[in-house]
Amino acid sequence: MQARLRTSLSSRLQTWLLRNWQERGAVACLLWPLSKLFQLIVTFRFGVFVLGYKPQTRLPVPVIIVGNIFVGGTGKTPLVIWLVKQLQAAGWRPGVISRGYGAHADSVTMLDAHSSAAIVGDEPLLIAQHTGAPVAVGRDRVAVAHCLMAAQPETDVLISDDGLQHYFLARDVEIMLFDERGVGNGWMLPAGPLREPVNRRRDFTVLNAALDMPLAAIPGMPADVERMQLVPQFAYQLGHASVRQALSAFTSANIVAAAGIGNPQRFFTMLSGAGVRFASLPLADHFQFDADTFSQVDADCILITEKDAVKCRQIPSLHNDERIWVVPVVAQLDEQFATDLLQLISEKKHGHTPA
Repeated sequence: MQARLRTSLSSRLQTWLLRNWQERGAVACLLWPLSKLFQLIVTFRFGVFVLGYKPQTRLPVPVIIVGNIFVGGTGKTPLVIWLVKQLQAAGWRPGVISRGYGAHADSVTMLDAHSSAAIVGDEPLLIAQHTGAPVAVGRDRVAVAHCLMAAQPETDVLISDDGLQHYFLARDVEIMLFDERGVGNGWMLPAGPLREPVNRRRDFTVLNAALDMPLAAIPGMPADVERMQLVPQFAYQLGHASVRQALSAFTSANIVAAAGIGNPQRFFTMLSGAGVRFASLPLADHFQFDADTFSQVDADCILITEKDAVKCRQIPSLHNDERIWVVPVVAQLDEQFATDLLQLISEKKHGHTPA
């Protein structure tokens, strides 16, 4: 009960902060001096690595970082899954490393078919299930990378799920991801939502937002941003994945949509766009589900994200709850982006542009 209360309070605080971080209002202005101090610390830390005072570890394969500077979730996991599949289709053998946010593994851990989401984290487990690629998690990304390369020596490109600020690991390609909130008010923590300055270097900027949303309506987005859209395909029953139906078939008047992701509203907006009527139940990011999570929820149907499903599936009472349906999404990006990205990776690997 106390853990649930702490989670609820944390979720409310996060919502309050994110709302204030979208504008330069009284709260943001009050915190602005602290954000300038934070920016000074971040710049100094970055300079220490650039000038060589702290060494970086360079691996024998190209390293791609998929991350964000906006705190919270922006849709990195679907993008990593898309990237892994693009590389696999092009003949590469990618591996994925992750911090495994919320994971309780004490050391570097390689994922397998029996991995627990509570131990390795929900996002790494979802990536492994979707791609079949080797995935390793741990606090020290350099150690995690070495472990994966030793266990899977055929790996010829490495993707880091998050880790833009983990400078100990040298990188060849950086992909920075935003969603419809853009850069918010453009200020760094704690006056704004940014971990690093807006003008931080990157190779590609990806925007996770509906294609019909004008770029001018999203603060801080460059003109050359790549658009990504998360498209729902269908829904399937948590305990019986073969039982599927279109979202348009959910016509009950008593539907609840629950989401324990960084930006739950994105999930709710997607469902609304598909014509589903529901009561929303936003949960904290990486929410810790238990047997009683939905016991008091009065609903004929409960729609959840795939990220939440990897944890719910491992709890018998939730796995057997026939009310719970999972809504998977597929990332869609422009084919030219895939071409440009694969070419850049090949250049980093072989030192030339493929014919």
